[in-house]
Amino acid sequence: MANPLPPLSLLETRVLGTLFEKQLTVPDSYPLTLNALVSGCNQKTSRSPVMEATDAEVQASVDNLRRLNLVMETSGGRVARYSHNLDRVLQVPAQSAALLASLMLRGPQTAGELRISCERLHRFSDISAVQGFLEELAARPAGPLVVELARLPGARENRWAHLLSGTPQQETPAPASSAPVASCDAEVAALKERITRLEAEVAILKAQVARLSP
Repeated sequence: MANPLPPLSLLETRVLGTLFEKQLTVPDSYPLTLNALVSGCNQKTSRSPVMEATDAEVQASVDNLRRLNLVMETSGGRVARYSHNLDRVLQVPAQSAALLASLMLRGPQTAGELRISCERLHRFSDISAVQGFLEELAARPAGPLVVELARLPGARENRWAHLLSGTPQQETPAPASSAPVASCDAEVAALKERITRLEAEVAILKAQVARLSP
């Protein structure tokens, strides 16, 4: 069965990931006000890509996530506050929700990178534990929530990406051969020029030697 949720925008996943993160890292300030949520979405550290979302844009994302039951508004008080409902809606354990939140906040990562980036959200015992939960998310009966990306040239490990925004575009690295080929062509041309010059110098020397010979 496919994932019943519609694809989320980049900002919507950023909002969702920020709420999950702040629940664990700053529990005294959770649920978050709109101002705190905007600051969390736009912070310069632990975010990829870095964003500059406006209050109105974040509010629109919150409203859409509320319609999907992924975000809840806390009633009462002078200022509205928001909390996530990620693990309940997706029906995943806390460990899996932490991995999804990190992928939403930081983009595709290897299992080793995820273990480090999830340190404050959930402490995994080792990389194999991270790998196990990723594989469960990828083989989820209700629809996969992560996918293992093709390994980039020169990379030692495969990276993983979430599927809450649909199938991610595979990065297409610049052709690795273009620069070396151009460099080789230039070197060959230089060598040919040098050989031609040396041949001319040898011819001149031979002519001089011939004139000096009796």
